[in-house]
Amino acid sequence: MAKLRACRACHYLTTEDQCPNCRATSMSTSYTGVVVILPGRNPNDDPRRSSYIAERLNIDKPGKYALKVR
Repeated sequence: MAKLRACRACHYLTTEDQCPNCRATSMSTSYTGVVVILPGRNPNDDPRRSSYIAERLNIDKPGKYALKVR
């Protein structure tokens, strides 16, 4: 299994060299904490409207995110 890397710009967790969320190429393997934002009933809905955590972290797409990236 490939090691997850966190995007330094949006904190999205992925195994790729480029972030599929924001297209940034600055990735880090040093991160702490993971939060998973699940999709709502309608996949096109913004999770910030129904999730307090997504609103506080300003996450607009479902997925795995790191809480702190170094």
